Amino acid sequence: MASTWVSNLGDGIALAAGPLLVASQTRSPALVSMAMLLVGLPWLLFGLFAGAVADRVDRKRMVMVANSLRIVVLGALIGSIVTDVVSIAVVLTAMFLLGTAEVFADTAYRTFLPMLVDKRDLGIANARLQAGFITLNQFAGAPIGAALFAVGMGVPFGAQVACGLLAVVLVSRIALPPGPVRGEVDTHVLRDIGDGLRWLMGHPPVRTLALVIVTFNITWAAAWSILVLYSLDVLHMGPVGYGLLTTASATGGLVGTFLYGWLERHVPLATLMRACLALEVLMHLGFAVTRVAWVAVLIMFGFGVYAFVWGTLSQAVRQRAVPTEYQGRVGSVYSVAIYGGVVAGSALGGVIAQHGGVTAPFWFAFVGSGITLVLVWRQLAHIAHLEEPDGESGDTRVRSSDAGEG
Repeated sequence: MASTWVSNLGDGIALAAGPLLVASQTRSPALVSMAMLLVGLPWLLFGLFAGAVADRVDRKRMVMVANSLRIVVLGALIGSIVTDVVSIAVVLTAMFLLGTAEVFADTAYRTFLPMLVDKRDLGIANARLQAGFITLNQFAGAPIGAALFAVGMGVPFGAQVACGLLAVVLVSRIALPPGPVRGEVDTHVLRDIGDGLRWLMGHPPVRTLALVIVTFNITWAAAWSILVLYSLDVLHMGPVGYGLLTTASATGGLVGTFLYGWLERHVPLATLMRACLALEVLMHLGFAVTRVAWVAVLIMFGFGVYAFVWGTLSQAVRQRAVPTEYQGRVGSVYSVAIYGGVVAGSALGGVIAQHGGVTAPFWFAFVGSGITLVLVWRQLAHIAHLEEPDGESGDTRVRSSDAGEG
């Protein structure tokens, strides 16, 4: 938890300092948007490969090496700033390399929790990690990064280096079994990727959960991609109002993470999953019809609450179901699905808004997510109570009681 929280603080600092550095080098909208693309693109390019590697090597060492490489790239970026040779090309290259290292670090790191925590505690463990993400990445990190950037362009990246070094030290102190989880591996990495995909496709509840995640990310991103225009042109809130919307979401997320333990103990998991997805559908409808700023702020607060509850619950459910030696590969499929859904949804949102108006993506999201929820409503009962297959951890059979329909 400490290593995660320290990393989140460093990433939060970069969340503000990175765009400010890009803007200091260029005012081209295309290059500014390219910077954001280069952060997410490595997940689509290397996500599945990183998952296969995480299931073949010592996972703790993989995290430490990847994070050390991030520190090296940050050091080179700081050097270019100090020597005044920094350029937009240097910044964009650094962002791509940092994003690539992050793919490998995060993919391996996300396999740690099921190796350390009992299945019954995975929900609350994920919630505590999420609390650090919201507090340090979304609340504290960004203003600190902006303030440090005002002191000097290289200062926030130096702070990120310090956080990264401390995180590496903390990761080294985590007591995990040494060596690869699969022992000696003589298969090709492409064969491993294929095995991971086949495991997921052959496990109906996990497959359905993946389809839900990619579909809901497409509909969410379609609406979210034009949220700034919605706040300015429909709600007439101004730039400060747009910031208020994002802050309301993060505040709701913090409330959701603190409520998670109570919800998991008192609400059936299937009911909780259905409620979160139903609220997502209603959120899109609410944004489509409201023109009142304070109503939109309340909707965003509610979105933060249920979105972080859903994220915590869905991750815990998957971690309980997937055998240890498949955690990297199956987890990477989910990450690629998330980023792929966001990329596709963002592209759709722009096209829909261009032709149908700013509120049209919210109507699209309402209809698309609503249809998806109707189709998976019954399957959510199977998904919510997944357990790891019986027998040895390498046994990929699915119990008949968990299989459900596709």
